Amino acid sequence: MININVYGAGLAGSEAAWQAARLGVHVTLYEMKPSKKSPAHHTDGFAELVCSNSLRSAEITNGSGLLKEELYRMGSLIMEAAKATQVAAGGALAVDRHLFSEYVTEKIRECENITVVEQEMTDIPEDEITVVATGPLTSDALAAKIADMIGGKSLYFYDAAAPIVDFDTIDMSKAFFASRYDKGTPDYINCPMTESEYKAFYNEMINAEEAKLHDFEEGAKLKVFEGCMPVEVMARRGEDTLRFGPMKPVGIKNPVTGEEYYAIVQLRRENEEGTMYNLVGFQTHLTWGEQKRVFRMIPGLENAEFLRYGVMHRNTFLCSPDLLDADYSMRSNRNIFFAGQMTGVEGYIESSASGFVAGVNAALRALGKESFIFPREMMTGAMAYYVSHGDKTTFQPMNANFGVMPPLENKVKGGKRVRNEAHAIRALAKTDEIKEVIKSL
Repeated sequence: MININVYGAGLAGSEAAWQAARLGVHVTLYEMKPSKKSPAHHTDGFAELVCSNSLRSAEITNGSGLLKEELYRMGSLIMEAAKATQVAAGGALAVDRHLFSEYVTEKIRECENITVVEQEMTDIPEDEITVVATGPLTSDALAAKIADMIGGKSLYFYDAAAPIVDFDTIDMSKAFFASRYDKGTPDYINCPMTESEYKAFYNEMINAEEAKLHDFEEGAKLKVFEGCMPVEVMARRGEDTLRFGPMKPVGIKNPVTGEEYYAIVQLRRENEEGTMYNLVGFQTHLTWGEQKRVFRMIPGLENAEFLRYGVMHRNTFLCSPDLLDADYSMRSNRNIFFAGQMTGVEGYIESSASGFVAGVNAALRALGKESFIFPREMMTGAMAYYVSHGDKTTFQPMNANFGVMPPLENKVKGGKRVRNEAHAIRALAKTDEIKEVIKSL
């Protein structure tokens, strides 16, 4: 029996295992849960969403939205699960995180070509085809093995998650449902602020106490990925920074009075039932007591019950341009593949896409076939190219965006949206070709 190993049953690992199994290869999927969990994990299920429940934009004129559509057309398990468990979120794709994880877990466990082994792996056999997708919180033992394997060429930054509140404890006499520019359905709860309310909130935010980094190296320089910037760190950049970021009031009016506001905090549905909402853009590293005190200054949240406080944890990633090719295999050992955020892709869908590419290519390697390099005209291929060809000295995690794609053959007039549309049309045409090729591999 032809077999490959996959380490980790997160989004990337689950996708990699599924794609390899679809190509007729047996997969042994190693997952250390439930016996051992990282600081950010709380459930025993696969593909656990540890930060936001939003997979970001669903529009193909957005880099993340285009990547979703590519994966969906190619038969991604993660996208299948997302479509089946989505919750209302305006123009974004958000999911019920528990149903989402249950869906992926059930599919993986029922697949005849996948054997799940609940075990922490601490070694990577050099003569076995293995996809390492253990995530940004890889266990210490395996991280030490990877560091030894790659000669210490690793980096890190810190990632943060936003708090979640009980909907029944939100004062809807002060808050209201609306979406920005009335785009999509009015699925977001908006908590408006006057100028004086904002300034009082801002002052408390920048002076609030942060939690200690107990499980990180003492004295380590704090590096934070821009897309997961803790709200208090963002606030310290200037009084109006939040008003141009997560508290941006532009495009939002009170649907009853038509009133506009100085600043607005938005909350997004966390589950299908709409009983839980997370504070959009409010990932934080404040102490739990300070979160409760400061965030209850937000109009409508004065008596909010916090179902989960924000947390912060370290994310580890490789200097991938120095180590990996566009199929996510190591240049020094083609049997070893990496996938997920540890490769330097940032985001749920980006991680899933890397798992898709790594899983397909690990299966091809096991079958004795040539690697399949996804074309750069697709967002899937463009992200793989960025990871394998980025600047080694300044390499940082990257979300899907049109900047990583090759220029259009012909100049397009009409602004950014029209150009992005042209990119998307080209990418999806390639995707429709690729999905047929993948079936015949």
